[in-house]
Amino acid sequence: MNSVVAQIKAATLASITQLYGVEISIEQVLVNATKPEFEGDYTVVLFAFVKQLKKSPDALGQELGTALVSGHPQLFSGFNVIKGFLNLSIANDYWLGFLQSVQGQEGFGLHAPRNQTVMVEYSSPNTNKPLHLGHLRNNFLGWSIAEILKANGYRVAKTCIVNDRGIHICKSMIAWQRYGNGATPQTVGMKGDHFVGDYYVKFNDAYKAEIAALVAAGMETALAEKEAPIMKATQAMLLDWEAGKPEVMELWRNMNGWVYEGFDATYKRIGSDFDKTYYESNTYLLGKDLVAAGLEKKVFYQKEDSSVWIDLTADGLDEKLVQRKDGTSVYITQDIGLAVHKNQEFHADQSIYVVGDEQNYHFKVLKLICQKLGIPAADGIFHLSYGMVELPTGKMKSREGTVVDADDLVDAMISIAQQKTEELGKVKDFTTEELVGLYDTIGLGALKFFLLRVDPKKKMIFNPEESIDFHGFTGPFIQYTHARIKSILRKQESVSWQTAGLGGELHPLEMALTKQQEIFPSILEEAATEHDPSKIAIYVFELAKTFNTFYNQLSIGNAETEEKKILRLQLAALTAQILKTGMSLLGIQVPERM
Repeated sequence: MNSVVAQIKAATLASITQLYGVEISIEQVLVNATKPEFEGDYTVVLFAFVKQLKKSPDALGQELGTALVSGHPQLFSGFNVIKGFLNLSIANDYWLGFLQSVQGQEGFGLHAPRNQTVMVEYSSPNTNKPLHLGHLRNNFLGWSIAEILKANGYRVAKTCIVNDRGIHICKSMIAWQRYGNGATPQTVGMKGDHFVGDYYVKFNDAYKAEIAALVAAGMETALAEKEAPIMKATQAMLLDWEAGKPEVMELWRNMNGWVYEGFDATYKRIGSDFDKTYYESNTYLLGKDLVAAGLEKKVFYQKEDSSVWIDLTADGLDEKLVQRKDGTSVYITQDIGLAVHKNQEFHADQSIYVVGDEQNYHFKVLKLICQKLGIPAADGIFHLSYGMVELPTGKMKSREGTVVDADDLVDAMISIAQQKTEELGKVKDFTTEELVGLYDTIGLGALKFFLLRVDPKKKMIFNPEESIDFHGFTGPFIQYTHARIKSILRKQESVSWQTAGLGGELHPLEMALTKQQEIFPSILEEAATEHDPSKIAIYVFELAKTFNTFYNQLSIGNAETEEKKILRLQLAALTAQILKTGMSLLGIQVPERM
């Protein structure tokens, strides 16, 4: 069933052609929800046609409105024209027909399969520290956009690239060699990623102390940073790693193994998963052959020192190094190589990279180079750029150990969920096991919703207390609304409303709820097109609010007639279904009772 907006656009287009013999495009027909202060449901903006049709807005509105209402009585019940806007009222029978058509339809809002594959790369952690609050926004965004694309009919491959090599990894390794005394996560009873992360902080503490000592002895700060013994040892270890020195490789594998165990536990806890994980240690040499091909095609050029570059000044960017003079690759080269490798594996039409906005320039360059090299699906490279997450206390720094750890934050959220739920005192009949599950569902739901309700492009401040408010713009408010509806439906199990026919005049609050439900498929499509889960978060919140207004003013159990009771039960059931679907696309569960 086409959305009501699509039907209004099609009817308007046909009526203009019929009335005036003029061809216009569907893109010219702009339809908005009618403003609350005016009568009507949807508004057609007339100004786009005034010049072409040589009509005043009022005259055009009257003629077009009359044609629409008389030509489509099953869709329109009336119209009015105000200052160049044609306000249309949708017929009562249209809404009843919509409700009848989606009755018992499990997949309402979901799109039929499309023959297109999208790859979504997210998380991309470093193996020198545990996942933190910034990684949570990344994981939730990546996972959610993948599910939203699936709901829109795309085949989706979720991938992750782990940064498991390089100088930062060697820093943790050197610190463990110096200060670890053979300790392991098992011997100290710590999660592996936290254990290794502590050594990264220890490295930086030792490095700062060595710099301070050298400066105190009369050395310039810049030179002290290069000459600090711990930094020199780390650089030597990196060379040993690249040379494949057995004892260095063994330590590297052991420490990374500890981290992966920790990552896996966190991913499982937050509900993040991947179809394929790539490791930089396996991919960092990719792209070298592409440099040679680029030189041959004259996409790249070589300087006298043998370094290889691309000149992007004509594209409004600058010159970019793609291979150092010693023949080693840089990050952009590795990314080009991996883009080709992933395309050969998944044949994706679009490749979405979920990476913070500090990498905006990098991804502009990556896409341009891939296009110039003629790499398949280069046009489909899309950087889902997102703003940093800060706390009310300010920015976080992993080197200084001031990062908000993902595991600690999840624990804190579950603890706050328990405290707030107990304050409400509505869970006295729950078993201990049920309560553990409920607090987990509320705490994680609050965290995910708070991080996804904001447009990804915007920076945000995360406030744990604010995120678990049962009355605000939060996950728990929507979860509570779902549980409330499920309770209503359980009390009316004896009424066979699921297959009953619908009739009668809709109350304005019933109609408002129906209108809100009807736009769900359009919201799903918009969220996929704009790569923005906040569209769904805002929508499910508004739907929950609309339902609560409806329920607070209209009785379901004691409805005026049996016909009204059946209608309202169907409205309630459809609301619960949409809330469950919408929240599941954000990675959030909705409880049956709270």
